[in-house]
Amino acid sequence: MAASSRSAREARRRIQQMEGKRELRREQDRRRKRDNLVAAGAGTASIVLAVVLQLTVFAGNPSEADFAATQADLASPSASATPTAGPTNAANIPDPASAAGQTFTGELQLNSGTLGVELDGTAAPQAAAVFKSLADGNFYAGISCHRLTTAETFGVLQCGSKAGDGSSDPAYTWGPLENTPPDNNYPAGTIAVARTSGNAYGNGTQFFIVYKDTVIPADAAGGYTVVGRVTSGLDVVEGIAASGLKTGENPSDGEPAEPVTIDSFSLK
Repeated sequence: MAASSRSAREARRRIQQMEGKRELRREQDRRRKRDNLVAAGAGTASIVLAVVLQLTVFAGNPSEADFAATQADLASPSASATPTAGPTNAANIPDPASAAGQTFTGELQLNSGTLGVELDGTAAPQAAAVFKSLADGNFYAGISCHRLTTAETFGVLQCGSKAGDGSSDPAYTWGPLENTPPDNNYPAGTIAVARTSGNAYGNGTQFFIVYKDTVIPADAAGGYTVVGRVTSGLDVVEGIAASGLKTGENPSDGEPAEPVTIDSFSLK
């Protein structure tokens, strides 16, 4: 009986280990499907790694193998996405010439307040053309801002996922990267384009608003396209950040505590 009990316990332990590994792989797959900013913190590699590990849902404490795998993935971000040779469904991507040399101004109205915005068609003509087209088509009306980060040197509000969960639209991707900061610094007020990690043509409909000076490490594809800036109302985003994250979320990266939705996005 004693031997039988030990065998049963050992079998259960192995099953639990296998389930933990499966859950780790499932979570990694979910994260890879999301448009993301690669690292949810900045500074030394050890700090970034610690934050990445915090974002991963482990069934139990991470093993040495889990830690090593995460560290390897961080060191080689291109492994988490397969770069494409160009945009998908290119016929739907507006011509960058439609925005080249122009400056578009307007308002991004959130349920919590209004931001004045400006897009730079000189520095980022393809990105400006895309967001002008989406705004003109009322794409963003009713869409949420699903992600908020509140780390010491990483403060952004990310919006524009049609499904509201951070997933991208695989039928609408574009590139190349434009106007990426050479020093990885994104000043407060920056509006930049979220994309799939490791993919210069992984831009889509999502963007992020930087509400405090932020460092975002470049990945294998480079940095993130800066398409414009907030000209007024940045305190609205600061207020969203001050309200924090949903209970149970990672302490510095997750859904805003209060739902944030876009009422309208207008540009002229």
